[in-house]
Amino acid sequence: MLKQLPYLVWWYIRALCGRKAPLQSVIFILDRCNLRCKHCSVYELTNPRIKTFGQIREELEYCYKAGSRYVDFEGGELYLWKDGDKTIDDVIDLAHEIGFWSATITTNAQLPFNGSHADQVWVSMDGIGAFHDEIRGKGAFARLEKHIADFKRNAPEGKVLPPICVNMVINCLNESNVEDALDYVRDNPYIDNISVNFHTPFKETEELFLDPERRNEIIDMLIKRKRKGYPIMNTVPGLKAMRMKDGRTVCTDRWCWVTNFIFSDGSRSPKCMGFTHGVCDRCGFSMGGEMYSLFHFSPATMAAGLRLRKRR
Repeated sequence: MLKQLPYLVWWYIRALCGRKAPLQSVIFILDRCNLRCKHCSVYELTNPRIKTFGQIREELEYCYKAGSRYVDFEGGELYLWKDGDKTIDDVIDLAHEIGFWSATITTNAQLPFNGSHADQVWVSMDGIGAFHDEIRGKGAFARLEKHIADFKRNAPEGKVLPPICVNMVINCLNESNVEDALDYVRDNPYIDNISVNFHTPFKETEELFLDPERRNEIIDMLIKRKRKGYPIMNTVPGLKAMRMKDGRTVCTDRWCWVTNFIFSDGSRSPKCMGFTHGVCDRCGFSMGGEMYSLFHFSPATMAAGLRLRKRR
């Protein structure tokens, strides 16, 4: 991490001076999935897009040259991706070879991910038990629990494992289960922490959008739990920036260029899908709040970012 600090300081100073170069990248490598989630339309695709290893290499090199040093791989479901004998672990190894300091993956944990080469594994969990299943399908939570536990229990003795972070998106279907989910993560020996987001109302998912007043109540609760030591990855400044005022999210898209995106069809954007779909005023992505806090000089956000992106 000490070797990274000079670059990070240099990047931050240039950013304050107006240079908008990404520090992290999100690359979607396929839009094929094995679930039918209520907030997503990927499962409806009759001809899912699946990138080749060569395409992913070119996209990684593009992001690295643009200035990015951290990469997140997403889908669809990453453990359905293959190109010949190449798997997602080969993609992660490639990112490290190119020079990225860390590479993370997001999975729905419906398939085993034992031995992952990632520096951090993000598991999509939208509540516990029936709450998760209502959004993602019957039996999804049981498989998620099993594969998370197997990942830790089946690791070779002495092997350093990547942290497991569950990523919860709060909507009108699961908002009553947030506190139970926090307790579940705190008490689960196989999960390291939880990241909390709110549903962003993309087209045809508007009905899942949470009432702004209820959203602010949940944020206040999360801050209290965070201060009590719950393993919530969001920082307090980042959570505060996710509040809504006069129907708009406090944080704006002004700083969201910190992350660039390459989608499954190969299209590229300097900002996330919220920007391209025009819903930034109702953004629920936790990274929006964290990037807002970063450029409002929050030491907590800076420290959390360094911990999050540590290479194992």
